[in-house]
Formats: sequence, structure tokens, C-alpha cells
Amino acid sequence: MKRWGPGALRARKDEVDVAEGRWRRTGGALWRMVAVWAASTLTMLILAGLLPDFRLQADSGDSATRIGITAGIGAAVFGVLSALVWPLIVRAFLLVPAFVLGLLAFFINGSLLLIALSLIPDGRGEANPETAVVVAAVMSAVASATGAALAVRDDDAYRRRLYRLADRKRRKQAAARGPRAPGTVFLQLDGVGHAVLQRAVDDGHMPTVAAWLKETHRLTPWRTDWSSQTGASQLGILHGDNHDIPAFRWYEKDTGEVMVCNRPASAVELQRRAIERTGDGGLLTVDGASRGNLFSGGADQVALVLSIAARRGRENRSRAGYFAYFSDPANAVRTAMSFVAEVAREIGQSTRGRLKKTRPRVKRGGLYPFIRAFATVVERDVVVAAVIGDMLVGRTAVYADLVAYDEVAHHSGPDSKDATLVLQRLDRSIALIAKVTEHAPRPYRIVLLSDHGQSPGETFRARYGLTLADLVRAGCGLAVPRKARGTHSGAEARSAVRAAMHRPVEEGNRLPAGKDPLVLASGNLGLVSFPDVPERMTREQIDARHPALLPTLANHPGVGFLLVRSRRGGVILGARGAELYLDELDELDAGGGDSGLLADFGPGALAAVRRTDSFPHTADIMVNSAVEEGEVLAFEEQIGSHGGLGGEQSHPFLLSPHALSAPVPEGRDLVGAERIHRVLRRWLREADGPQVPVPEPDPAELDTPMGLPGDVAAVDRAVSDKTQ
Repeated sequence: MKRWGPGALRARKDEVDVAEGRWRRTGGALWRMVAVWAASTLTMLILAGLLPDFRLQADSGDSATRIGITAGIGAAVFGVLSALVWPLIVRAFLLVPAFVLGLLAFFINGSLLLIALSLIPDGRGEANPETAVVVAAVMSAVASATGAALAVRDDDAYRRRLYRLADRKRRKQAAARGPRAPGTVFLQLDGVGHAVLQRAVDDGHMPTVAAWLKETHRLTPWRTDWSSQTGASQLGILHGDNHDIPAFRWYEKDTGEVMVCNRPASAVELQRRAIERTGDGGLLTVDGASRGNLFSGGADQVALVLSIAARRGRENRSRAGYFAYFSDPANAVRTAMSFVAEVAREIGQSTRGRLKKTRPRVKRGGLYPFIRAFATVVERDVVVAAVIGDMLVGRTAVYADLVAYDEVAHHSGPDSKDATLVLQRLDRSIALIAKVTEHAPRPYRIVLLSDHGQSPGETFRARYGLTLADLVRAGCGLAVPRKARGTHSGAEARSAVRAAMHRPVEEGNRLPAGKDPLVLASGNLGLVSFPDVPERMTREQIDARHPALLPTLANHPGVGFLLVRSRRGGVILGARGAELYLDELDELDAGGGDSGLLADFGPGALAAVRRTDSFPHTADIMVNSAVEEGEVLAFEEQIGSHGGLGGEQSHPFLLSPHALSAPVPEGRDLVGAERIHRVLRRWLREADGPQVPVPEPDPAELDTPMGLPGDVAAVDRAVSDKTQ
């Protein structure tokens, strides 16, 4: 008799377990196939009974058994065609705009069903094209729901479903490399302020984030620059430089163009300038992926990236993320149905707000319900799927932006029920991505962060019955329209929709030089420029040309302060003749004492204003709205806004694992998007990821608390000098 030692017994047991596991997986897969096929067959029978133009029997009639067999054959053939033919068809339509591809999904599905019915023996299957589209959509949805319900209780099925999102070749390459250092996923929750996140956690709306805070992660607030918007923040985070980004949109006198952060052509130029100044491609240059962002960060793998969307031709892979998602017909149908439901939800919520006469409120008609649905459903699903695919192939660094909350908060308010519901859905997306770490070829550390917050408040036009442009024209002695006109919205989702449809963002950016002032808005930050003057106008020049303009603006109750350039340097102007010269005061002078011009705008306001004053393309007059108890007055049509100073818009968050070093020493402030970039790069180095030679400031430079005047600039200069 053969004797088995302990080691041999364990090996034998492992072999048996592997074999049993293989049989269980095979049996489970067969069971799910049968269950999905049965559900599809039953759905086809029900639809045949409900729809007069859908037939599953011969003209002379058939028995119930025969009709059931016909339905079974039709469901099986349709399932096989969907699995085999659909990916090839979608790949052929890869360069088709995303919305068009979403609509084609229905017609392609209907065509596959017609083919399946034509293959049923004796011509028993028949449907007109319109009915085939409906039947195919319902069958795909039922099959998807059935498969998902069965997979919930089966970890192996769940893992295989996720693996199908990843490219097989890359996955094999990842496995061949063997064990590697942890990768890092940076998820940007666009527009979610530190206080909003904390309230959502405390109120139980984000259970995944709450669990992380209790066990694995730390929450750190940080402070944006004066321009508290995605363009400035994300360029600084991804490329380490956001110099000369004074607002979301601004006029450049040397080129005669209006730069808009969410215009593809502008995004390309801003990214080029940042790379030229830093001499480096960005945060994601080594085995990185950029998903749903304004800028690429130097990543080789990009999807839904605005700075890439400006390109034409085969090299433009920005929309490739749509293929990765829509290659599964069930995904296309499920997202389309969720899209329709979100449109209906927005219409219902806005109607309820009008009936209740909710204040503040902005118009939410026109295309907005579709833009909201795109941001909260389509872009979210595609970006999440792209991130999952990146993790499953083992990429080193992934940065993705989810714009859903920001879009809804602009029109519903940052603390509204609508925005809270979006946060709940984002938490589920975070949980899904976290689940993928169990199946990825390398461990992953997930970092959550935001690029800015949002401040509530009614619009400037709603409060005073005129726009900032009207007020400027009045101060210049020019005619003011009887009816105040609306302004463009700076919401990021609108640009994403246009890019997906191959349409330009805010055309006509080149303006003729004229004497009339050009007024642009970026949330509660306004910019006034005189295009006919080639250089930045001084206070003295403005007073000589329009003596009443600066007093009119500074003394208006909706204006907090102005920034202009004088012969003595930058000067902050306030009501009743208050003025503070930037070179002659410190933070205490600006925020306290008798004047207190910046007291309501939080710590670091002076440093932010002083930095913006140094930009080459700062407007002739920078106008920041008043703030009262955290509420601001947006110069755009938004009741949740960001772009200037005041309230929570300047206070985003950084949620990082304890496995990574603390962002800053305890007791110190984290200030500026460029500082966030250096923190993220340090974390990549800690994980043995991309080795980027970015020097850290000397300890002596960090001995004084950050946030005081000069401290941030001193550290930034020291790091910049060493880098150069």
C-alpha cells in the first residue's frame, strides 16, 4: 500500500480542490447560460402575445409546445449573434460620435433579432423593423438583469464578468510580469467640497467612503488658488503647473482670443504651455491612463480626454472608452434606459421646484436634462468601465474624473436632494472599483480627491435684475439692454457632450478689437477687459477713460472686491473708497484690522490674489462677488458655483490610504493644485511606481506654517528653482 506523507496529502487535496472548483465554475456557467436563455425565451413569448406585429407561429397556427420551441430557437440564435457579431459591428462604428453609437445600439440589436427570426425553420418568426427594435431592447435588458442577478451570488462569475472588460492580450502580459508593486488609482469627484463629503459621510449617504475613513483612509482638506475651477486645478494636479490660469475663461490680448478651459483647442494649448514650463509630460507619463479629464497628464492611454478630443483622425483615441463600454450590448441597453430615466427624473425634479417656487432657482429646460443624464449616467458608466479595465490589465497609475455631482450641483444646489442622490450613486461606483482590486494582477491603492468645492447662492442677475456686463456698461456710460441676458454655463459636462458629438465648444472665440469692454464670467469671478488696449490697463488709465467704472463696481452691494493694476502695483479695491496695495500689506492687514477687505474670504485669500496679479493674462479688472455666510452671487446662471473666492468652493478634499505618507505634516495647510501634484508624485514613488525626479522642499522651508503670505510662494519658488 502506498503511503502518503503530509506534503503529498496537501498537494493531492489541492489538486482535488482545483478540479472541483473547475467543475463548479463550469457547472455554474452552464446554469447561468440556461437561466438567461430561459428568461429570454419567456420574454419573447410574452412580447409575442402583447405585440401584434411580432409573430412566432405559422400562418395556420401552432400548438403551445411548438410556439415555445420556436421562441427557444429564436432566443438562442439571438443570444449567439449578440455575443459574436455585436463587438465586430461596434468596432466598425468606433469613430462614430458617442450619442449616435448609443442610438445605433437599438437598431443594430433589432437587426440581429430580425436575422435570428429569419433563421427559425418554416418561417415561423416574423416582426416588422420597429417592433424588432423594441423586442431586442427588452430581451437584452432581461438577459442582462438575469445574468447580473445570478452573478451577484457567484464570485467567480463576477470576476469573469469584470475580466471581459480588459483586453486579453494586455491581461496576459500583466500576468507574465509576475508580482509587482502596488498601482494607484486617483478618482476625482468633481466639485465635491470637503464639507459636503463630510456631511454625506455623517448622514450615511456614502457608506463606502465612511468605512474607509474608519479603517483605511485619512481625510485632508486643501485649498485651491483664486481660480477655483477644474481647468486651473486639474492642470496643476496632472501637469504640476497652472501658472497664468486666471479663471475658467479669459481674454488674451496678445492673441485676441478668449481661452475657455473646457474648449478642446484651449485645453490643448494650456497643456502645451504647462509641459513647456515644467519640462515634463505630466503625472501619468509612465504606464498611466487618463479617463474623463480635461488634460491627459502625459498618459499613453486616454479616453474621454478633452485635450485629445481636439485632434482628428486615427490618432484620436479619446472616444475609445465608448467602444470599451458599448461593445457589450447589455451595457448599451442598460445605459440607454438609465439615461431615459435620468432625463425623466430631472424633468420631474425641476417641475416640482417650479411648482413649489423653490429659491434660489435657475432655468433647467432645453437640453439641460440630456446634458445632466450624460454626465450622471453615460460618462459615469464609461469612465468607471475604463478604470476597471485599466486595473485589470495592471496599469501603474490611473486618474479619472467623475463630473456627475458638479453638473447637478450647479443647477440644483450643492446641498440639494438631487445632488445628494448623485453622491449616493458615486459611492456605489467607488465600491465597484474597490471590488475590482480583488481581481487585479497587482494590488491597488485608491485615492479620492476633488478639484474644488461649490458655494451656494442665487445668481447676481436674480438678486439685482442685471448682469455683471450690464453693470460694467452702466459704469462706462454705455447703453444697457432693457432685459438682462443670460450667460454661458461653465459646467464641464456640457463640453464633454459636445466633444462626444464632434461639435466645437463655444465657437467664435476670436473677438474683434473694440472700445467696448469685454466681460466674462467664471462662477462668482468676473473679468473685465478692454480689447483695444494691448497691455493690461492701469487703474489710472481706467479712471481717465471711464471715471465712474471702478467706483460703480466697488460700491455695488453684490461685489466683494476688485483687483486692478496701478502704477504702484496691484491694488485691491472695496466699497467706500477702501484700497489695499498688495506690496504694502500682509495677510493680517488684508483680512483684519479696520479694513478687513478679504476677511470674509478665508485664510490664504491674499496669497491667492497676489499670485493671480502676477499672471501675464490677468484681466484689466478682476471682480469677485460678495460673500455672506458662505453664499456667493454667481455671475453665471448657477445656484451652485465655483471659480472665485468665498464659501466652500475653495476647499476640496484629499482622501488617501494610511499606507501612503501624510500629504503634509500635521498642523500645516495644503495649498494649491501644484502642491497636490507633488504629493501625488511622491505617493507614486512610494509605491515604486514611476520614478520621477521631483525634489522636495528643504525641511527649513517647511518650518513656518503654510498659508501665511510668502510661505507658499517661497516653497514653490524653491521647488521650481531645483527642478529647473
